Amino acid sequence: MINLTALRADTPTCETLAHFNNAGASLMPNPVYAAMTDHQALEQAVGGYEAQADAAPAIADFYAAFADMLNCDPFEIAFMESATKAWDAVFYSLPLVAGDRVLVHRSTYSSNYLALLQLARRKGLGIDFVPSDAHGQIDLESLPGLLTGRTKLILLTHCPSQSGLIQPAEAVGRFAKDYGLLYLLDACQSAGQMPLDVQAIGCDALTGTGRKFLRGPRGTGFLYMRRDLADRIEPTMVDLQSAEWLAQDRYILADGARRFEAWERNVAGQIALGQAVRYALDIGLDVIAGRVQPMAAELREALAAVPDVTVHDPGQQRSAIVTFSKQGVNPADAKRILRDQQINVSIVPRNWALLDAEERDLPDLIRASLHAYNSEDEITRLVSAVAGLS
Repeated sequence: MINLTALRADTPTCETLAHFNNAGASLMPNPVYAAMTDHQALEQAVGGYEAQADAAPAIADFYAAFADMLNCDPFEIAFMESATKAWDAVFYSLPLVAGDRVLVHRSTYSSNYLALLQLARRKGLGIDFVPSDAHGQIDLESLPGLLTGRTKLILLTHCPSQSGLIQPAEAVGRFAKDYGLLYLLDACQSAGQMPLDVQAIGCDALTGTGRKFLRGPRGTGFLYMRRDLADRIEPTMVDLQSAEWLAQDRYILADGARRFEAWERNVAGQIALGQAVRYALDIGLDVIAGRVQPMAAELREALAAVPDVTVHDPGQQRSAIVTFSKQGVNPADAKRILRDQQINVSIVPRNWALLDAEERDLPDLIRASLHAYNSEDEITRLVSAVAGLS
């Protein structure tokens, strides 16, 4: 059971603000904020490098915490400055050559698809779109028919930023294993709102951010890469963190996923993100999912009952993200009006999810994303405020 009173006490802003922008950036709980600011105070007191040395146990626990969360080895984890940097670090380093083909669903995150377009042009890769099934998710039955002798990789966004869809990541993992494909999973929106087990999912690499449902600070992210794959991959860039210089013409790469890290990093952010993972694990990611998914379903039902409101979330299973539009209401205006009422939402411009928007004929969307600290009263406030938009 969720202790809502304790969660909201750890998030003092809840007293005045109904925050439904957790898919953008969640509110940090007090222990996470304290972990970050305490280290920044230590840097101010003793110096940055000295503070980093003193904080070695907390830094080590960052890797251990993610290993516990994802069911992997700590050396399969790297600290990154964002989910996009983590995803790019993997994608641009994969051993793809001209003529290789990549499978992708139209719900893919925009930055990931832009990177795919760039590398396709640069290397001569082919892109094959996996169609959607009747539920709007990746059509598993169509996958074998899309394979060619040059298909090397499948890309999947676990929970798209522009909808409440949860993709069947484990089923895609079984397909990738059966056909010998590399499998890269973007867990930017799923990490922190549901359990993630990379052994069960079967992905070769998984990336995510700290600021969203994990409730960590901005400017933090993480990368998981399967150890035997990481040890065969040459990163696109190296420095004294990711490699050891042995001689004038010789270096060796760091073990596992650590070869994707950079020496200079936000140490306070790394420590705080580790604390955020511990905070989520103490609650239980299954417990968090068991709260936010029914609350999101309740919000969808309530919004759908509001005149002129359309809810746009596909999928058999849906996440804590709720997307909707209201006839005659500009989403940017709606966001501003709701913020004036101490209610935070975000917007999804159509061209931020162009493939999905074209396939589903979507307008610009209003996005309300819940977390475990949101209350029933806040849902009522939001629905009432949306009803009053004109």
